[in-house]
Amino acid sequence: MMMQTPLTMTQMINRAERFFPKKEVVSRTASGIQRFTYKQIADRTRKLAEALQKLGVERGDKVGTLAWNHHRHLEAYFAIPCSGAVLHTINIRLSPQHIVFIINHAEDKVLLIDADILPLIEAVKDKIPTVKAYVIMTDEPELPETTLSNVYHYEKLLDEATGVYEYPDDLDENAPAGMCYTSATTGNPKGVVYSHRGIVLHSMALGMADSAAVSEKDIAMPVVPMFHVNAWGLPFAAVWFGTNLVMPGPYFTPKLLAELIQDEKVTITAGVPTIWLGLLKELEENTYDMSSLRSVLCGGAAAPKGMIKAFEQKHNIPFMHAYGMTETSPLVVISTLKSYQEELSYEEKVEIKAKQGILVPGLEMKVVGKDGEIAWDGKEMGEFAIRGPWIASEYYKDERTSDAFHDGWLYTGDVVTIDEEGFMKIVDRTKDLIKSGGEWISSVDLENALMAHEAVFEAAVIAVPSEQWQERPVACVVLKEAYKGKIEKEELYEFLKPQFAKWWIPDDILFLEEIPKTSVGKFLKMALRDQVHKNYAGTN
Repeated sequence: MMMQTPLTMTQMINRAERFFPKKEVVSRTASGIQRFTYKQIADRTRKLAEALQKLGVERGDKVGTLAWNHHRHLEAYFAIPCSGAVLHTINIRLSPQHIVFIINHAEDKVLLIDADILPLIEAVKDKIPTVKAYVIMTDEPELPETTLSNVYHYEKLLDEATGVYEYPDDLDENAPAGMCYTSATTGNPKGVVYSHRGIVLHSMALGMADSAAVSEKDIAMPVVPMFHVNAWGLPFAAVWFGTNLVMPGPYFTPKLLAELIQDEKVTITAGVPTIWLGLLKELEENTYDMSSLRSVLCGGAAAPKGMIKAFEQKHNIPFMHAYGMTETSPLVVISTLKSYQEELSYEEKVEIKAKQGILVPGLEMKVVGKDGEIAWDGKEMGEFAIRGPWIASEYYKDERTSDAFHDGWLYTGDVVTIDEEGFMKIVDRTKDLIKSGGEWISSVDLENALMAHEAVFEAAVIAVPSEQWQERPVACVVLKEAYKGKIEKEELYEFLKPQFAKWWIPDDILFLEEIPKTSVGKFLKMALRDQVHKNYAGTN
């Protein structure tokens, strides 16, 4: 028998401090670049844990973060769960209504907020009664003016801490360590809770040679936001392995990313296709040294083959496709070629690389069609289902758990094929979702909102291809007879804007005489897509 030692996040930050105290975190904040060693990060992390305890944070309490990718957010990534509380990363791109919902649903006790995000919370402060204190993360020596009460300065809290705090040594590996909410594809966002054990094992998977292969020798730059499924787990793995981290901070541009890669000798980076399309454009217009990059990790939406070819053939940068979701921590499959596939022609390799990939060790999968599990022939389609130690088993306090979780499996809602080699490819979605820049948009929510307008008889929202965002929503509207010729699309835009985040608003609203329907009266979106896509071929 083996020792029963718990897998907790304290071992991750402790290892970084003990074995890699000289390794660096390069953090870009509002005032510029700051550099910290892992020794300094570990010291600051303990002080933050002590400060939160003084603010009344106890085991099991939720602490929300509304912040960009920088060193303070990284410190919160470890201080909160290692003290026994729960790290709740909040997607600042959600609508104010959804942000209010998830803060209340999670029952966040304290919020850590970047100074530039303050207006978002100030506008809803009276709607989040569980929050007892606000900690502002800023480079400035004094707090910004704010209408919030019980406000604290992050750096002053750390200055006041003794630094002798010790993490509890009796944490349960199955205790909650973090939580994220989905992007609200339909209805309210759904909460997913991550255990210490799940985060540790997921981080280990990121270090596997046939996975992302994150190691001490790497310099990792997570471009994917730290509020988007924990930046795909890269910050956790990097700290544990002693990997140098480059945190790109707020409001970065493709030029800034290119400069960071060049100046900091970044070896691996991760983000959604929209980010990499922007970087490609910058590389075409200006000259940078990208020779340090060994891998660009891409997920959140399917990467076009043309983009893969541009990175690999024009710029000699290896490109790696991956797939996951909030419910899966997120890594599930990754597109790494098998040894004998290296002998294939480049075009054949790109066909494989454009697929989402093969299952990461440690997980199990099945694909279920209408007649049971499908054949692995690359043609038959079915719904992708997975299970494993870093896969959620339920949604947090949500009756919709029964929609996705059955018999110990998570049914993802993605329709896929599996080829003879085991490579998974997403071919459709079970619920006409739209994925724009790596974020989901619900066609149903937009349709329901449009049909609430007094002039609208019917509305269907579909995705159209976008070179920049992968997909964008377009609304197809049938007006009531009394309003035909009297309503302009601008009026419908103004009707939608208060209800949704800006990036949810459709790129276009088309007025149609009728919407195609099935024999039972449902919108026939396949026919509608064919009709609309002809007008949008090749548009951005």
